[in-house]
Amino acid sequence: MKAFVFIAFLGVLATLVSAWTKEDHEIFDLVSALEGAEGKGTTFYSWLDIPSSATLAQINKAYRKKSIQLHPDKNPGVKGIHDRFARLGVITAILRSTEGRKRYDFFYKNGVPKWRGTGYYYARFRPGLGTVLVFLTILTSSLQYLVQRLNYTRDLARIEQTIRDARLAAWGQKMEPLQGRRKVKVNLGGGPRVDEDGNYVNGRTIDMVVEGDQVYILDPTGDLHLLDTGSATRPTISSTWFIALVASLFGKLTRPESQENNEDGSAGADGDVELDDGSDSPASGTVTPSGASEGETKIDLKAGRAAAAKAGGRRRKAVRKR
Repeated sequence: MKAFVFIAFLGVLATLVSAWTKEDHEIFDLVSALEGAEGKGTTFYSWLDIPSSATLAQINKAYRKKSIQLHPDKNPGVKGIHDRFARLGVITAILRSTEGRKRYDFFYKNGVPKWRGTGYYYARFRPGLGTVLVFLTILTSSLQYLVQRLNYTRDLARIEQTIRDARLAAWGQKMEPLQGRRKVKVNLGGGPRVDEDGNYVNGRTIDMVVEGDQVYILDPTGDLHLLDTGSATRPTISSTWFIALVASLFGKLTRPESQENNEDGSAGADGDVELDDGSDSPASGTVTPSGASEGETKIDLKAGRAAAAKAGGRRRKAVRKR
């Protein structure tokens, strides 16, 4: 019900905004200019020193008197006198016109609206191409960062839920850590189906291993991949499209030519390319959990990206030795 009322209010507001004519916008500009030059709260009537019920004869008489006071020939060197004199003629023309005075009296009694429509402000300030591009860049980058934060929050919740489900399956309802390694199946949701072994399961599952407080994803090759909250990709300003584009261009301009050749695969006069030695050092992109043999538990981070994505996270890139 509240949503309906809000939408109806927006519809009425849009109708009112679209009903404002070019003459209305002219009145808005005159009211703002008059208050800026003569003081806040100054109206067409108070400036001419006539009542709001003044007749056409009173308006003409007030105009003649005011025009003598504001004529540029009688005020040489006075700053802004030409603008004030020209404004006097436009205001008087509006009050002399039956339709113009009717429109002004409406805003005189009800007040000039604070929001006058996007088209009015665009026509008044007319932003340049550079301003529009800067605005669009900031807007799209902000929206992209917001989407990153929403995705991070969602992935973090899925990872934490998956870790809790794995521990619950391994430890039981008491959630007391048990010694040793336990292989469990965790339901990731989805409809009922038949797994690879022909067993009927309630939803999409994933094989996991719980060892102490650590929870691992077990992929079909037998490799284990540590699952923690660090698996979720954090939102960063540097990953928004504009910052990433600038950083990429700057990197290409400042990158040494020899480094570019090395990245293309040419690594020396002999044409040999250095290969990863596959060692279990932190730089090799593999991790061996405590209490497990190297052959059983070596983690290939690059191979584990797909398995980690099933639990809502993304694996970090492996670091190759150069």
